[in-house]
Amino acid sequence: MSTAPNTAVRQTGAVRTAILILATMTTGLTAGVFVDWSNTIMPGLSDVDDRTFVVAFQALDSAITNPLFLGVGYIGALLFTGLSVALHRRAEQRPALMWIGAALVFYLLVFVITFSVHEPLNEEIRSAGDPDTDAGFAAARAQLDEAMWTAWNTVRAVASTIAFGCLTWALAIHRRPGQTTARH
Repeated sequence: MSTAPNTAVRQTGAVRTAILILATMTTGLTAGVFVDWSNTIMPGLSDVDDRTFVVAFQALDSAITNPLFLGVGYIGALLFTGLSVALHRRAEQRPALMWIGAALVFYLLVFVITFSVHEPLNEEIRSAGDPDTDAGFAAARAQLDEAMWTAWNTVRAVASTIAFGCLTWALAIHRRPGQTTARH
């Protein structure tokens, strides 16, 4: 009879650990996407003509709105991090909770930036459709406001990378060696 509570405690600890690992992995993957856009994609696109820029940006924007990235990575990171906050609310989990909470705040900043800056700008270039003149491509590119898009994406990349770092540290401290399973 005394092993049933210990089994439940171990299972709860295993779930807590698994969710924290998923939060860390999905946040890290999402941070990598934003860092990649800041350091390779946008600088590469800045050097091409208007037609190439618009066609490539529209294709990339369309490709990134897939269920794997949006569901598992981008939204999954938010859900797993929020769930991890809920699972670490016990007093003995407070050191990890502080870092997970900080990660959640930084990741929420990523969402705010995405929906207040990037989505409106992306919609501008999406709504340009398929221009048929050089002037049309130049106008579509100008609607995106590359400088603002890239600057805010860099902020998004930094915020998501900080969130990843916070989760990594939380993962490192949430089960320190020497702690008993009963505490988790």
